[in-house]
Amino acid sequence: MIGDLFGTALVGHRERLGEQAFVLRGFALANEAELLLALADVSAAAPFRRLVTPGGLTMSAAMTNCGALGWTSDRRGYRYASHDPDSGQPWPAMPVAMLALAREAASEAGFPGFVPDACLINRYLPGTRLSLHQDRDERSHDHPIVSVSLGIPATFLFGGHRRADKAARIPLVHGDVVVWGGVDRLRFHGVVPLKPARHPLLGEQRINFTLRKAG
Repeated sequence: MIGDLFGTALVGHRERLGEQAFVLRGFALANEAELLLALADVSAAAPFRRLVTPGGLTMSAAMTNCGALGWTSDRRGYRYASHDPDSGQPWPAMPVAMLALAREAASEAGFPGFVPDACLINRYLPGTRLSLHQDRDERSHDHPIVSVSLGIPATFLFGGHRRADKAARIPLVHGDVVVWGGVDRLRFHGVVPLKPARHPLLGEQRINFTLRKAG
């Protein structure tokens, strides 16, 4: 159990999920105001949208991107691209607050020198989920994934290297950061359907952004 609804009780605690995977409890709270302003700027320039999978299904969570590269999906497949396919413009530049948080969190988890070039931003509403998957579209898997949770709580699934492996259920709350890489880099992960809740700053939604080295 993580303290109160929004998890302030364990701020500063580092929780091991695997040999090279950790939850950094409350790690993003020190930069909360800057991160929320950055998210507003990015979503104004590149609005949230629900993508379509190669199989024609509409994804549950809405998403957008910032950084030199953005992840996108359509009938042609999954890929990174330098331009927003909706506007034809380059993705918004990665805000300094996001870049700094990614570097600090990666270093805290044992991955110094991490410089992401892509930030995928997902918006989850109650009932939204993310199926178990691996992050495999990056050019190299030698760099970690840094995942930041803001807004209402979620249950993160962290599995093994096979989809059928049993996944641990990790409660995440506003300000938590998950970092995984190295031997854990290609582990399956996902999010169970969100329960109804309201966050005092973000309302009835969870914003999750994951920072990667994609190019």
